[in-house]
Amino acid sequence: MKRVSCIDIGTNTALLLIADLEPESGAIIPVLHRQTIVRLGQQVDERKLIGSDALSRLLACMHEYRTLSEEHGSETIIAGGTSALRDAANREEVIAAVRMQTGIAITCISGTEEAELTFFGAVAGLNDLPETLAVIDIGGGSTEISMGSPEGVEKSISMDIGSVRLTERFFSSLPPSAEEFEAAREEIDRVLGASILPFFASRESVYGVAGTLTTIAQVSQGLKHFDARKVQNYPLDYGEVHRLLEQLRNSALEEILALGIPDGRADVITMGTLILHQFMRLLGVAELRVSIQGLRFGLAQQELLRLQQL
Repeated sequence: MKRVSCIDIGTNTALLLIADLEPESGAIIPVLHRQTIVRLGQQVDERKLIGSDALSRLLACMHEYRTLSEEHGSETIIAGGTSALRDAANREEVIAAVRMQTGIAITCISGTEEAELTFFGAVAGLNDLPETLAVIDIGGGSTEISMGSPEGVEKSISMDIGSVRLTERFFSSLPPSAEEFEAAREEIDRVLGASILPFFASRESVYGVAGTLTTIAQVSQGLKHFDARKVQNYPLDYGEVHRLLEQLRNSALEEILALGIPDGRADVITMGTLILHQFMRLLGVAELRVSIQGLRFGLAQQELLRLQQL
């Protein structure tokens, strides 16, 4: 058995999973979860640079995650950075600063790698999986969609439509104007239509991961606080997403916060919900299953496979 820490550094959040890996049984046994909103991708879409404030937030988070890892006896820390790092011209400087100040080595993961790791992470440990399935991961900077089977990914795509990126690009206030909302919807439809519509074929078995999906599942159940047991494997239907989107598109930030959506996600949840809504509407997805797992579980799965091959 080996204890590892897996860190998913996204555009909006950094997620930590400390888990025990059992090569003999193939099990990933979670020990600790942490989520921190770092907003690493703040204005990266516009400036193509990670700013000093965002770097400071990332460094503080990595210091905390290193301490937690040491306290829990992790033997290895595996960290992957996604859309914000991919887009930033100064990503090598950011990676170097984190390594120098915290000792954590971040790997910048390509969009294809992110989609595949998330696919396996989303369904890791689940039983009775269908023969074909799809996974959607709506992040802050990008959205990944993967299709395949429990044996492997057959097709994956990464699109530059994320809740932070498009909020910064299209919304000047909350609630957005009707014109801003429509412009964002048209851009999402354009990207989905060009990227995924031609080959999407897994409408019956779709899993959704990441903060947008888990937050929507939380709010749809009337929960003021996140409850992993109630969110994991929650069947989220199109009607629930549509009703929430109609509420959010007319809500100010204070009203969104009052729903129990945390600060740091509340200002981008309207856009995240719009992305999910258009995905389900355009591709005819009536229902999907929400998974609290994702990229960090995919990193753990990758390390587990490496251990099994030793």
